[in-house]
Amino acid sequence: MAPILEIKGLSKQFGGLRAVSDFDLTLQEGELAGLIGPNGAGKTTVFNLVTGVYPVSGGDILFQGRSLLGMHPYRITAGGIARTFQNIRPFPALSVLDNVRIACHCHDGYSTLDAVLRSRRFWAREREMTGHARELLQVFGLLGRQYEVAKNLPYGEQRRMEICRALAARPKLLLLDEPAAGMNPSEVGALMDRIHFVRERFQLTILLIEHQMRVVMGICEHITVMDFGQVIARGKPHEIQNNPQVVEAYLGRGAARMAS
Repeated sequence: MAPILEIKGLSKQFGGLRAVSDFDLTLQEGELAGLIGPNGAGKTTVFNLVTGVYPVSGGDILFQGRSLLGMHPYRITAGGIARTFQNIRPFPALSVLDNVRIACHCHDGYSTLDAVLRSRRFWAREREMTGHARELLQVFGLLGRQYEVAKNLPYGEQRRMEICRALAARPKLLLLDEPAAGMNPSEVGALMDRIHFVRERFQLTILLIEHQMRVVMGICEHITVMDFGQVIARGKPHEIQNNPQVVEAYLGRGAARMAS
């Protein structure tokens, strides 16, 4: 089976700084994989390259066999890749429901004329998008907060709202950048269950960046580890836990000697 995402020799240079160097990654459809590494390893830069936020300095990114190079972010989102951000980016003055509904317009299905004339097609699609947004809020326990202003939500609930918004774009590939950041242990456990659920419910492929090893080791099937912009290890969770290079990257050379 052809991979849903194939990254080949990906590089990104900011002036004299090479943030990502010769990065390779392959994801099969339906996988739930992790991308980890110390702060500054280049993980979020990879997400920014995949989603068109940054132009690529070298290499190629293939999604369902099609190169993404040169595509605008909105085209990439409409084509089936959605993401969350390391720093939450809500529309703070809008309601929780409208924050999620906005992403539904990637596939609104009506013309500008329909919107101006408020045609039957317009109202039918608006009702459908509202229903889809509410379904996602229900899954993430936020339906009771749908009319609240987004900026008034606690941090952990804003994180969940952001995942809802990404799912509202109906992606095939979901990129989660530190989804458990700011959550308490109870919320983290619920998030892990929900990630499994949405993968099955919406038939997604998921790649996540996360610093909480409880999440990474608990739900990821395969893990890629980065350090200084390069891949230093790949494998299943138990293989990564016992890899001396990974231990050294996180804890230093002395810890790696003790682990080996």
